Amino acid sequence: MISVLMLAYGEEAYLGEAVAAVLASADVDLEVVLVDNGCTTDAVERLPADPRVRVVVPGTNLGFTGGVNRAAELATGDVLVLVNSDAVVAPDAIAILASRVADPAVGLAGALVVLADDPTTVNSAGNPLHVLGLSWAGAMGRPVTEVADVRRVASVSGAGLAVRRDVWEALGGFPTPYFAYLEDLELAWRCWQRGLRVELVPEAVVRHHYEFARTPLKMYLLERNRLLVLLTCHQPRTLALLAVPLLAFEAAIALVAVLQGWGGQKARGWRWVLRHRGWVRERRRMVQASRMVPDRDLVDLLSDRFDPAQTPLPRAAAPLEWVLRVYWSAARRLV
Repeated sequence: MISVLMLAYGEEAYLGEAVAAVLASADVDLEVVLVDNGCTTDAVERLPADPRVRVVVPGTNLGFTGGVNRAAELATGDVLVLVNSDAVVAPDAIAILASRVADPAVGLAGALVVLADDPTTVNSAGNPLHVLGLSWAGAMGRPVTEVADVRRVASVSGAGLAVRRDVWEALGGFPTPYFAYLEDLELAWRCWQRGLRVELVPEAVVRHHYEFARTPLKMYLLERNRLLVLLTCHQPRTLALLAVPLLAFEAAIALVAVLQGWGGQKARGWRWVLRHRGWVRERRRMVQASRMVPDRDLVDLLSDRFDPAQTPLPRAAAPLEWVLRVYWSAARRLV
């Protein structure tokens, strides 16, 4: 049995299409566990009366992390597949992903996510992890023909990924305080720390009705969660080697945040980390105690380059990126 975990929140213009595509999947026995985090239309009520669909209404917005965790608790499948409510899976995508994670050496298998309005263009082909903790949709905007083979990646998109239940439970699911953003990266990195591969499987295709927006809340969560990933997942030596560039980057991001009007949200992230330092310490203790692979064996998965299409830098910052690459090329040998 495969359990497909989905969430509903807001208007959900594509929920019906997304659920219908899942139910039309070929060669799989599946159920859908849908957590209604606060759908503001009748999109959930209009779903087909299919016995394979179970709707859960927690009564409050649990966030992406809490919602998926709740769905996983109620799921009965041996394989869990996450599908976004605005993502349309190809008929064979779920079967392909489930088959891939049947390999005990694989922790997460991610779909090739393409743009719904242009399926020849990549939305995400695995997401990088930058040495400064940033992550973005890998290969976004490139032709799908450039992504042909299964490949190891730092992370895969939560828009379409599969994980065995035993792996999910061993990792403890998503860290609920993240609420949203970078939780898929954190889960993937902990797979790598357990010696489990994270793979992009291009044969499994998901069409994503993707819209990018920089809201103050999103920037707050992205920046706060970036810090949480760094503070809990890296070993002390790695953090020490990255301390200077990380502090410099924090100062630069704070300036950008002020200039762009979300400086208060950046400060809010720092306050959250300080006020919840007990949780951060406990989370770090758990993550580090359960890892089986040291950082020195994972440095090849880290990127030292920004994607100019998604993380554009001003011309004045170009020399600083070069300095960072030179520094990291030397520092990584000491990890």
